[in-house]
Amino acid sequence: MKYPSSSHGLPTHPAHLTPEAYLALETESDIKHEYMDGQAYAMAGTTDQHNTISLNIASLLRNHLRGSGCRTHMADVKIRLVSLNCFYYPDLFVTCDPRDLETPLYKCFPKLIIEVLSDSTEAFDRGDKFNHYQTLSTLEEYILINTRQQRIEAFRRAQNGLWVLQTYSTDTERQDHFEIPI
Repeated sequence: MKYPSSSHGLPTHPAHLTPEAYLALETESDIKHEYMDGQAYAMAGTTDQHNTISLNIASLLRNHLRGSGCRTHMADVKIRLVSLNCFYYPDLFVTCDPRDLETPLYKCFPKLIIEVLSDSTEAFDRGDKFNHYQTLSTLEEYILINTRQQRIEAFRRAQNGLWVLQTYSTDTERQDHFEIPI
């Protein structure tokens, strides 16, 4: 697996790390790292606009999901992809799976993942990261928010397992009864 050098650079720890060593590193580190197949990669910080968008969406999701048993998580909780030996920090995600209550540092069974795109991570979020997320059997929806183009791309897993794209923009007709199917 190749990590995009433009968003994370070289591994911060040249030695091969086990998942357990990575988790120990993360609890002690002042900066966040994503983990891919034994290597930890430092993450770049975000902008005020990026954080504001993420927080607004998280607040809406939290209110919408209240009492449902589902939980909204922001960028400080990781998703673990056991089959690919990876840990990622998405901007937001929702899990409704009770098995995720067993692991406070990471979750393995997200239903919805949202990424707010930035110049440094857009290619990875659209490419390898989305391909990796598609291996999660519980994932039903992957949303990319493009603030520069004021566009939302919602990829939804159809009954046949294929991913269907629905795009929303400032030109999209307003939907008064928009629901998040969780």
